[in-house]
Amino acid sequence: MHYNSLNEKLKRQFGCKVYKLSLSGGMTCPNRDGTIGTRGCIFCSEKGSGDFAEPLCEDIFLQIERARGQVAKKVKNAKYIAYFQSFTNTYAPVEHLRKTFKRAISHPDIVALSIATRPDCLGKEVLELLAELAKEKPLWVELGLQTANEKTAEYIRRGYKNGVYLEAVKNLHKIGAEVITHIILGLPGEDITDMLKTVRLAAAAETDGVKLQLLHILKGTDLAADYAQGKFKALSLEEYADILCRCIEALPENTVIHRLTGDGDKRLLIAPEWSADKKTVLNAINKRLGEKNIAQGSKAEQITV
Repeated sequence: MHYNSLNEKLKRQFGCKVYKLSLSGGMTCPNRDGTIGTRGCIFCSEKGSGDFAEPLCEDIFLQIERARGQVAKKVKNAKYIAYFQSFTNTYAPVEHLRKTFKRAISHPDIVALSIATRPDCLGKEVLELLAELAKEKPLWVELGLQTANEKTAEYIRRGYKNGVYLEAVKNLHKIGAEVITHIILGLPGEDITDMLKTVRLAAAAETDGVKLQLLHILKGTDLAADYAQGKFKALSLEEYADILCRCIEALPENTVIHRLTGDGDKRLLIAPEWSADKKTVLNAINKRLGEKNIAQGSKAEQITV
């Protein structure tokens, strides 16, 4: 089974190897500071999904250099995407956002800017700033949809309705930003019908890319407490590989697949334990995609990252 991978997109767009550098802009989240809630989404770690981001420091350039040092041994003469990952990266005064993002994209080796945020944190002034940034370098905005099931969304404390996501995608496209939608597979109570509904909602919104994320149960989260009480089970590797194939089939061919599994911090990971062995996971996914390739007579896309 062939799909439109992120590696292919980056090679077409920039003509060289491109790495994402996970950075911190020092933001918080309305689901943590009391605006919407104080406990965050039910699955979210204390670092707000930024467990692998470089620690906050005064100068973004220094963060970039530190993050670049982590991948420098892999390749020479690479270019980079400044990826603001932790918490909600449009949830701050606009002047702070402008200073942070402008500084990041002024770095000569940064070829694009990727901002992870919530659909309900994209007010008029923020959109105007993002429009400015999109004129300087390619801009990706990553939105955490997670699920199209409104009952599940309430359970995970997402804090907004599906319509807010749809409106955000529309507004971001108007200003020239690419939209990447985060979808979690294996949320409690959801079956393949629910997961495909989420994928199809993102496709109908004309998202430019998707991140398909395995649900990780992490220590210290409210999700971990529910898991310990036996309220739900984690997916098996075989189940996850099958679900991935179904989700890819449901997406338009031009949708870029940015992620097929994701990594949970091994120090915090409770389940599924198999997800900690990345090589085994990738081999299993490749095998399943290869089986679909044989069945459909199409070219298989081998996952290497």
